[in-house]
Amino acid sequence: MNGAEQRLAAYYRRLARSRQAGLASVCQGGTAALGHTAAFLRRHYLLCLAGMAVISLPTVLALMADSKRMLGAYDVSTREMNVQVANLLQGEQLVPPVDLPPLVFATEEVRLARPLLVSASRNWTLLNTEYAQRLLLIFKIMKEKHGYDMALLEGYRSPERQNTLAAMGPSVSNAAAFQSWHQYGLAADCAFLRDGKLVISEKDPWAMRGYQLYGEVAESVGMTWGGRWKMMDFGHTELRLPGVMKKN
Repeated sequence: MNGAEQRLAAYYRRLARSRQAGLASVCQGGTAALGHTAAFLRRHYLLCLAGMAVISLPTVLALMADSKRMLGAYDVSTREMNVQVANLLQGEQLVPPVDLPPLVFATEEVRLARPLLVSASRNWTLLNTEYAQRLLLIFKIMKEKHGYDMALLEGYRSPERQNTLAAMGPSVSNAAAFQSWHQYGLAADCAFLRDGKLVISEKDPWAMRGYQLYGEVAESVGMTWGGRWKMMDFGHTELRLPGVMKKN
């Protein structure tokens, strides 16, 4: 029994020495690897810094972009408007405003700015339902966020009326019948009400500021705004639904 115990004790001593030797070898290898890595970094530190910059650049740019979006007043308002659009698409139905007296559209100032406006259609029911709801949403935002009362000048336009306006020259309209989204109930011309009177002229600074805001809001809800055209039409918006406009 004593001989067996001595052999067993000797075996465990050899096993312990083997494990210690292995651990020392691993530590030496790790130390050597760290030494090689440190030497490489010292010799090529500029290359390493450049690589780190390239790797981290996309993340830095993304963070900068997020910061700008958080600080930009226009972007914040756009997110708020997108919530309103989402609510609208979920079933909220906006109601057209009360019709304005016909005399509002028959003043000399209005006649000079918009010939034949007195006979234009301002019937909301003739507009495409989706377009009408988006336009009413624009009216709501313009009033609640910017303090502008909006008025519909003309919505649906018959082909005959379109040709009549086109015959008056490009300063009135450069689109013939069925070349305008008005014929499909997908366009409207709008202006502002101030003290019960229509303000159409862009020469009025208050109105011009309103048109700029109107264009921003209209585009935020998916409209095309005439203020970006070569022949600018600040009060015009349209909703270009695919497959609607006839091809000539």
